[in-house]
Amino acid sequence: MKSLETISVHTAKAGERTIQPKVMPVFQTSAFSFSSLEEMEGYYEGNGTYLYSRTANPNTDALGQTVANLEGAPKGVAASSGMAAILAGILSVVQTGDHVLAAEDVYGGTFLLLKEELLRMGIHVHFADFSNASEIEQHVTDFLEIKLIISESITNPFLRLEDIEGLSRLKDQYGLTLMIDNTFATPYTIKPYALGADLVVHSATKYLGGHGDVTAGALVGRADLITIAESRITNLGMNLSPHEAWLTVRGIKTLVLRMKAQTENARAIADFLKDKARVWYPGKGAIVTFELPEHVDVYRFFKSLGWIQIVPTLAGVETTVSYPYSTSHRALSEEEKQKIGVTKQTVRLSAGIEGTQDILDQLAAAIK
Repeated sequence: MKSLETISVHTAKAGERTIQPKVMPVFQTSAFSFSSLEEMEGYYEGNGTYLYSRTANPNTDALGQTVANLEGAPKGVAASSGMAAILAGILSVVQTGDHVLAAEDVYGGTFLLLKEELLRMGIHVHFADFSNASEIEQHVTDFLEIKLIISESITNPFLRLEDIEGLSRLKDQYGLTLMIDNTFATPYTIKPYALGADLVVHSATKYLGGHGDVTAGALVGRADLITIAESRITNLGMNLSPHEAWLTVRGIKTLVLRMKAQTENARAIADFLKDKARVWYPGKGAIVTFELPEHVDVYRFFKSLGWIQIVPTLAGVETTVSYPYSTSHRALSEEEKQKIGVTKQTVRLSAGIEGTQDILDQLAAAIK
């Protein structure tokens, strides 16, 4: 008869081979067991799937493949955050001595990663005005070491719609790789892989998860590049936890429903604000950026928003506002902020799924 100590440690796993749950369970385990040394050796010879959750886990695999399916890409991988996914994508293409060309109006965190962290790795980065096709090509021809082009399908915070097909033609002409951040648009609005991008990245923290309760990233695209990215994520410890992956996959189930409602609200908000502020809205997506007139006290405006929350992020089911000047683009110098247009009057609004008129009434009260 086993001791109480042994019984308490080796808890029952009755029915684990036969139970068929309606939804995928959480594989909240750090490692997977084997019945023999031969079976373990088989894993290393390619005959097994799971060994250790840093290298692979059913939940993180499910997230990577789900996003790949949404984007129409052959393969995907999950990462611990959107920034981790961006870094994995970059490192799947370039190495020390190579050059990267990026849009100057990318998200502030991406800008900082490119400007400072890649430099520490000996990777050189050039920024260009991607609204000017001739300027992009000039950089490509001037710097033959450029291997990777990076932009966003809808830029943050001024919502410029990227010419992904144009970038794709350019990268094909010069034998480069194109990576597009599709966080703002989501596959509901734009599918960059179908337009010629080699890699598509998401901060799954935002619209894919959709409920503000996870931090996650996803990278999808060409299978050969994703295979390299998987090794970077494993070796650099950028893996996502099983529970976070499970929550994100659950959130994706309602992506289309949420994006429909949020996009409709964003359109109504943009229309409402157009005679009260300078408004940026491309007609797609759930983000509206606006610049309050100079005479408006922006601090008082934020304090007057009532139930509309002030947060440093976006994309939850609740309508929220953020202040790019001191959050998403805080790390940029005054000159860099001025160049892309971020001022102390800039507000970025993320439309939620609340009743449209309720949102407009609250904004009207704040403006009044």
